[in-house]
Amino acid sequence: MPGAARLVETHLSTVVFLGDRVVKVKKPIRTGFVDFTTLSARREVCRREVELNRRLAPDVYLGVADISMSGQVVEHAVVMRRLPDSRRLSTRLERPGVDDDLRRIAHLVASFHASAERSPAIDAASGHDAVSRLWEAGFSQIEPYEGAVLLPDEAARVALLVREYVSGRRSLLDLRVGAGRACDGHGDLQAEDIFMMDDGPRILDCLEFDDQLRYGDVLADVAFLAMDLERLGHPDLAGRFLDHYRENSADLWPETLAHLHIAYRAHVRCKVNCIRHDQGDPEAADAARALHDQALSHLERGRVQLVVIGGSPGTGKSSVAAAMGDRLGAVVLSSDELRDDVVPRPPDHDHQDADAVHEGRYRPELVGSVYREMLREADLLIAGGDSVVLDASWLDEGRRETVRDLARRVSTHLTELRCVCPDDVAASRIRRRAEAGHTASEATVDIAAALRREAAPWREAAEIRTDCDLEATVDAALRVVTRR
Repeated sequence: MPGAARLVETHLSTVVFLGDRVVKVKKPIRTGFVDFTTLSARREVCRREVELNRRLAPDVYLGVADISMSGQVVEHAVVMRRLPDSRRLSTRLERPGVDDDLRRIAHLVASFHASAERSPAIDAASGHDAVSRLWEAGFSQIEPYEGAVLLPDEAARVALLVREYVSGRRSLLDLRVGAGRACDGHGDLQAEDIFMMDDGPRILDCLEFDDQLRYGDVLADVAFLAMDLERLGHPDLAGRFLDHYRENSADLWPETLAHLHIAYRAHVRCKVNCIRHDQGDPEAADAARALHDQALSHLERGRVQLVVIGGSPGTGKSSVAAAMGDRLGAVVLSSDELRDDVVPRPPDHDHQDADAVHEGRYRPELVGSVYREMLREADLLIAGGDSVVLDASWLDEGRRETVRDLARRVSTHLTELRCVCPDDVAASRIRRRAEAGHTASEATVDIAAALRREAAPWREAAEIRTDCDLEATVDAALRVVTRR
């Protein structure tokens, strides 16, 4: 049976639900991103809405109707078949079968993306420069609401984190385009506009008024629904939907990139709610603030980190680095492990002599080659959106400066940590390691003492005490990393 008659206002349209039909009329308004002030503009955007939405809901969008008065056309409207509210995804999120719904949606969207239009123009609207322009436009459009709706300090933090990420990830964003991941997508995937019908999902209400805003990375497209599911209180479903889409599309991406795109979608909806606040919606300001908080949270979690963990032998830096890698979801690069690739051990190699501080595989030029390889690999990983933990002694100030240069070049947050413990604790660890046959590190107690004596002061590093429980040590290190 048809649902009850009702009227709904969006920031761009007035929508009337009547019987088994839905009639949508565009508002005659101009904003920073649309101009519907002329009848011809509203007619064209209605036509495009029907054409584009038939891609994912061909039997729902019936056409464009002329509204006449005294024999003269005074308005145009999109006419749609009304679907049951009970079939909306947004009403089914607590149901036991919601995961099956998400699988079906992910399959449909992945198939849609696979056959969606691709072109040089779409590629140009999807890479690094385009992503940067979209964010900057969003900042400009949201600026009038800073102070009245949003906290200026939080808006500035969002802008800082976005610019840091985008600036350093040019190769990642452009590589996605080069791999064919840009297409003419939906642009506005929201749970309330997805209907789970018996013969498959119907996805309504794509972004029709600006092609450039619909073009983009497929991940940016599905990030909208992930953002919306999280906004509705289901971050677990957001993650599962992205997992289902990844399986159906055979796509891979760094988690930091998903955070960036989810943050962008939250930022867009924040802007929409700011506009609705201006139009008199009493609840829109709170919604805008919640969405801005969501964007900021994802940008903080998606910040690419470069963490340098150093210290003399036996101070526990490798244990801390491994645990930090797990906690941050970062790639750990260890000088001890890289050394075997860069400077292979001779066939008769046993163990470094106690007196050979800078001999054999530890001659200064060979040690330098290990550090250079470590930084080369870190450069590639960071540019690709991965956080990195660098595990090495870092006793030389010149080498520490090279990693700072890297962080500046790839626009990445750098944290320097120096592991410290009493000398007798370090010596005991070195002896136990040797007795257990752990040969990645070849330092002896005497070598560790010699290296401590010649280590350059490291004032930029935060000291991390390691003569306590490892979990407590890592907690302390993470507090330094996440401190603003």
